[in-house]
Amino acid sequence: MNRYPLWKYLIMIVVTAAGLLYTLPNIFGEGPAVQISSARSTVKVTADLEPKIAEILAAQNIANQGIYFTQAANNGSFRIRFADVDTQLKAKEVLNSAFNTNPQDPSYTVALNLMSKSPDWLTAIGARPTSLGLDLRGGVHFLMQVDLNGAVQKRLDSLQNELSSTLKDSKITGAQISKNGERIDITFDAPATASLARDEILKKRTDLAVINNAGTLNISLTPEELIKVKTNAVQQNITTLHNRVNALGVAEPLVQQQGIDRIIVELPGVQDTAIAKEIIGRTATLQIRLVETNAAAFDKETFKEQNGASVDLKRQVILTGDAIIDAQSGRDQNGRSSVDVRLNDAGGKIMREVTRENLKKPMAIVLFEKRNGKEVGEAISVATIQGEFGDTFAITGNSSAEENNNLALLLKAGALAAPMDIIEERTIGPSQGADNIEKGFKSLVYGFCAVAVFMILYYRVFGVISVVSLAVNLLLLVGLLTVFRATLTLPGIAAIALTLGMAIDSNVLINERIREELRHGESPQRAIHLGYERAFATILDSNITTLIAGLALLIFGSGPIRGFAVVHCLGILTSMFSAVFFSRGLANFWYGRRQRLSSISIGQIWRGDSTKPNTPA
Repeated sequence: MNRYPLWKYLIMIVVTAAGLLYTLPNIFGEGPAVQISSARSTVKVTADLEPKIAEILAAQNIANQGIYFTQAANNGSFRIRFADVDTQLKAKEVLNSAFNTNPQDPSYTVALNLMSKSPDWLTAIGARPTSLGLDLRGGVHFLMQVDLNGAVQKRLDSLQNELSSTLKDSKITGAQISKNGERIDITFDAPATASLARDEILKKRTDLAVINNAGTLNISLTPEELIKVKTNAVQQNITTLHNRVNALGVAEPLVQQQGIDRIIVELPGVQDTAIAKEIIGRTATLQIRLVETNAAAFDKETFKEQNGASVDLKRQVILTGDAIIDAQSGRDQNGRSSVDVRLNDAGGKIMREVTRENLKKPMAIVLFEKRNGKEVGEAISVATIQGEFGDTFAITGNSSAEENNNLALLLKAGALAAPMDIIEERTIGPSQGADNIEKGFKSLVYGFCAVAVFMILYYRVFGVISVVSLAVNLLLLVGLLTVFRATLTLPGIAAIALTLGMAIDSNVLINERIREELRHGESPQRAIHLGYERAFATILDSNITTLIAGLALLIFGSGPIRGFAVVHCLGILTSMFSAVFFSRGLANFWYGRRQRLSSISIGQIWRGDSTKPNTPA
């Protein structure tokens, strides 16, 4: 009656062992580390740098506890762990001097960070310390304002070229195109030509408002298109910021929209707030321009290439990064390494016209990045136009497949769709986070101990079973937080406390149900069986209703509320396992082996028709 088959005990053992295994990294904690990542989109960090890092540290007699390389989607980074903070600071200074010979224009980001001190075998199986939020770990919080007007202006720049292409396709000449605020003006010699041009534009573009004002077309985006441009700009900036913060190696960064034009960025555990600010504030935009081959021309700009050479480019922008849909490294029909680029329809039309008129002339792709408060442009590709092409073309000429792969990643990574400014910056120190952890940990320990004392005194052996089950519940919850890489915050600690209360409440229901069956005259073995069976429906109902509330918080909440909801929902699942399945397994193991069981230790049982309790077992 009260016996588990072997496979159920094996489940108990395996699940508990897994929970312990994935909770262990939290005991080891984190130690000081230095991270090396790319400071420019054109600089790649690869595993080949490891010998150089080791050599630099050895030359200065700086001991390290391990050099670890991580490959991200579009770049890599190194983390070097050290024994103490003093060594960490010294190593950062040495590595920064060695890797960045020009401090005014650094190629690498050398930042202070934290790293798990868990043994490598634990890290190899994915067991890492639970990710802590900003309020527990310390870090930096940014509130960024997106310049939506800047996004509109970029869209108008692109639209200007598209309209010019449309007029040429329609064989309408003599137009003068200029940008005027949030509209484009096209002036014609005759009002009839303006009317014809208006009709041709509206045939192809339903997202534009076109007014014929005495021979001048005033063209602006429709209100719906304006909203679309601004919404897409914020979403693209959020995606790009995710890629930016990955350079800092933050385990669980928070990048989310607030309101219409603001973005919140939270970086837990970041120690170098200045470097974090520099990387977050870094912008990148792509432009495609023609090379100016006339040395005497005045309307030109000079840019550096990746090899250090200089190239003169025309000021007119043919296309921006918005027009690039995809870029993949591959090989052309001659077997040469290449980058295959795909443009949107509008970009394809413009490119077809430009390449038709500029055959055998060089064209460049320029990457603009904000460094040290200034926007710096670098020509990442200069190639000769070999033939007319439209929305798909190939770039050849790079010496290696790796260079082409890097170029493809730069083209795909895109850029910020609109400029941003940091309007709020808040730093939470590690000491404040540690204080929050200490207080939260103490509250859990004191609460657990108080519950344990009460349960053992009141329910005797079954109280011990309940306390062991409660400890397993806590173990599994922390293990799941680690496995799912959920971020633990102060509200999350509150959710753990609530979970412990709910779990012990389930055990109280079971124990009281067993007592009730004993009062009704059932044998001890049958009372245990009926107690668990009949309490299960009540426990299931209460947990399901609570889970529904938790899921609602998870779906509709954000920030601290969402952090609470994640821990709360996971805690309901672990409490169901520990309070019902696991505790019954312990009761079956302790009492189910006995053939004849005259009594059980579950505290004093009061009978309804007596003023005295029976003697406890």
